[in-house]
Order: sequence, then structure tokens, then C-alpha cells
Amino acid sequence: MPLPIVAIIGRPNVGKSTLVNRFAGSQEAIVHDEAGITRDRTYQPAFWRDRNFLVVDTGGLVFDDDTEFLPLIREQAMAALAESKAAIFVVDGQSGPTPADEEIAQWLRLQSVPVLLAVNKCESIEAGVIQAAQFWELNLGEPYPVSGIHGSGTGELLDKLVEYLPLPEEIEEAPELKIAIVGRPNVGKSTLLNTLTGESRAIVSPISGTTRDSIDMVVERNGKTYRLIDTAGIRRKKNVEYGAEFFGINRAFKAIRRCDVVLIVVDVLDGITEQDQKLADRIIDEGRAAVIVANKWDAIEKDSYTIYDYEKKIKDRFYFLDWAEIIFISAKTGQRTEKILDLVDNAAEQHQRRVPTAVINEVLQEAVSWQSPPTSRQGKQGRIYYGTQVTTQPPTIALFVNDPKRFNESYRRYIQSQFRRQLGFSGTPLRLIWRGKKEREVERTVNRATRV
Repeated sequence: MPLPIVAIIGRPNVGKSTLVNRFAGSQEAIVHDEAGITRDRTYQPAFWRDRNFLVVDTGGLVFDDDTEFLPLIREQAMAALAESKAAIFVVDGQSGPTPADEEIAQWLRLQSVPVLLAVNKCESIEAGVIQAAQFWELNLGEPYPVSGIHGSGTGELLDKLVEYLPLPEEIEEAPELKIAIVGRPNVGKSTLLNTLTGESRAIVSPISGTTRDSIDMVVERNGKTYRLIDTAGIRRKKNVEYGAEFFGINRAFKAIRRCDVVLIVVDVLDGITEQDQKLADRIIDEGRAAVIVANKWDAIEKDSYTIYDYEKKIKDRFYFLDWAEIIFISAKTGQRTEKILDLVDNAAEQHQRRVPTAVINEVLQEAVSWQSPPTSRQGKQGRIYYGTQVTTQPPTIALFVNDPKRFNESYRRYIQSQFRRQLGFSGTPLRLIWRGKKEREVERTVNRATRV
């Protein structure tokens, strides 16, 4: 049994995301003083007593308004409730019961999922009891006064919640491969997420900035578990105003940092832009494996040479990302999307790959025999003594040399290209660390001092 899900339900601006962050012990859900910040359903792991569970944040429910994204937000909230073991209905203790609260309560009373009533914004314990008492009229059982900001009252609420969650021995957590879906606005990231998961998980709209938070979704295929993370579209920094988009982009950068493989989605109609290149730089800096997903391929008129022309254009613009596989897809029609996870598996495998020291030194010996290290004007030549892989994710090889300064950038690129040609490492960045004699002597001194 996978981790149980607990849905957080309520009208806009009652503090749902603040409570989600409190339960999860994080700041992942965007909290901002603006209605409609949360639109899709976003999941975070939480723990209380001996129970692990997922808490799902949902958009503010409004039943009597069908403008803009509100119908889609309702669909997302209802989908979250359908997959949950329990729900927490959040209301605002400072404003008291509202007609919108009564409408949501009436809907919740018709559901089969157990519902707990959390009266938020009860910052004063004494006043909170009085504020919570007003909500008995919703006929949803005992109202729990809580403060998402300060955390008061949340313990009593969670004590009641765990009664509806399965025991730890009933839960089997499978290892997950985390995949972040990133790109500029409107390149088709949310459509791709929905296609890969087979459901309308993320709200899709031609309006730029529809996705504001990072959306997690777990899928299984061939006995493997994948956590797909849809992210907000990343625009140029100068075009981003402080607010929902600012926080969403920060979440996207965090998603890159916490994932194993990044799907960098590009629009073949627009080509590779400067912003795409900056995003690729961020992926390399974070040391993440990557797959380039060229979307909207269905909109291109093709002949037998088209795919090769477009592949060359992408490689020319992403010349520093030449190790990443490219796949041309249509997220809208599903064309070739089933092959994406195969490329993800390969990239993740290479990202975690470890090569024996003997093999590394064989490659070095052959590389040096074909092209000797450069010699300075004073006749001093660089020497590579040996190499060894020091870590994975990304694969990192330390090369021990007489003096790193004697190896220019051109020769360093040559050595790296030889490693890739001989050992592969497709789909992942490869880092080389050049260490000289002095660095090794300092390291040995520190190790001796540590042993003493």
C-alpha cells in the first residue's frame, strides 16, 4: 500500500498552504496574500507519531463562480478528495462562518471520506476556543482551533487524524526516481505531465503562468516508481515581479536541485532561446542528469530530413548540453511520449554509475598516448599520474597531476571527451577535478592529523 493521502480543503485565503507547510515541516507550498495562488493539487510528505502520509494542498473552492480557473480548481480539489483517506476542512476563525463555508460543508457531508474541521488563524488560545465554537453550526463534528503560523492546536488535530490512517506495517514505500519537468512558460510542461500520468493532474491553459507551484505526481511502470514534478514556467528575471510567479520560479529551481533527472522541455516552434540556455546552465551547475524534450512536433511540416535539421539546430544552441539525449514529441497527441521514461532510466543509470579505477587509468593512458599534455615555454610539461572516480550523481573523477596550471582548457576538454567516447556517460554531466602535488600533500597532512 502506498502512502495515504490527506486532502486540505477550503475556500480561498483561509490559510490552507500555511497549514500544509506546518504539517510537512517545510516551506514548499507557496504562501502569499493573494486569492488563487494555489491552483493545482500539490503533495508533500508529512509525519505524525508513527504515521507517514502525504498531505495535498488544493486551490480555494468557490462553487458559485465559473470565471477564469475556478471550475478547473474545483476539479483538482475533487480529484484530491477522491484519492484521500481523510480530509481537513480549513476555515477562517477570525472571519467566522461564511455562506461559502456552509456550501463547502454541505458538499463534504455528502462525501464518504472522513472530514476534520480546522479553524485556522486562532492565534490566541483563549479566544480560539470561542472562535472555533462558532463552527459547530457546520455540522461536521468538533471544530479544532489551530494556528498555521504558530502551530498551536495542530497536535490535537493530527492526533485525531492518525485514527483514519493505516498502520506503518501496512505501508510499503517503493524507492522513487525523481523527475523535474522544467522550461519556459507555455512550452507544454503541464500537458506532458497529464499525458505521462494518464489523468488531468495539472491545469492546462494557454494563459502564461497557469502553473504556479511545483506539482508532484507518482506513477509506476514496469515495477519502477517515478515522481514527476511539474514546475512553473521560468521567464527572464527582469520580467518577473515579486509575488506568485517569483515564488513559483524559486520552487522550480528547488525542484531541479532535489530531482535525479530533469526533462528540459523546449518548443520546436520557437527554437532554443537564450532563456532555455540559461536554464540548461542551471541544470549543469546543479549536476543533474537531463533529457531534452522537443515538444509540439505535431505542429511542424515534415519531410525525411526535417528531424535531422531540427536536431542539429538544438545541438548547436545546446552545444554545452551535447551529452543529453533529444526526443521529439507531442504532449498534446501523446506522440513518442511513452519513450521518455526509457531515456530517463538510462540517464539516471549513467548519473549513478561508478567506473573502476583501473578502467579510468586505461582510458587516461590511451588518451595521453594519442595526445601528450601541453608543454610550457620553459619546457615544463604537464603529467597525469592517475585518476579515480570520487563520487556519483554526477560522476566525478579526480585526476592527480604534477601541476593543474600546466593543463589548459583545450586539453582538459580533450580528456573529458575521451572519457565520454570510451565510457559513455550519456544523459549526465561529467565533472573532472584536477589535483596537484601541493593539494595532495595538504590532504595527506590533514588525514594524518585526523587519525592522531
